[in-house]
Amino acid sequence: MHGPPAEVVEGDWPGSVVLIEFPDLAETGAWYASPAYQDILRLRTDHIEGDVLLIEGVGPGYDPRERAAKLRAERERPGGDTGA
Repeated sequence: MHGPPAEVVEGDWPGSVVLIEFPDLAETGAWYASPAYQDILRLRTDHIEGDVLLIEGVGPGYDPRERAAKLRAERERPGGDTGA
């Protein structure tokens, strides 16, 4: 699909993202540490500047409104800085 480039409205973004999904963080870490990936890791690091993040995703029942309300409530409590 080709269309107009994304518009960055906050911060700096180099314009590319690679997303790989795994069942859980343990399997993600195992993939990253695997000998097979480590053997080809230099193909990426020698040619592409970027960051790698291993993050926990959200399940099918995730409601961003509930999460936002929880973060707001935590922030409004005295000493409740979430760091988010």
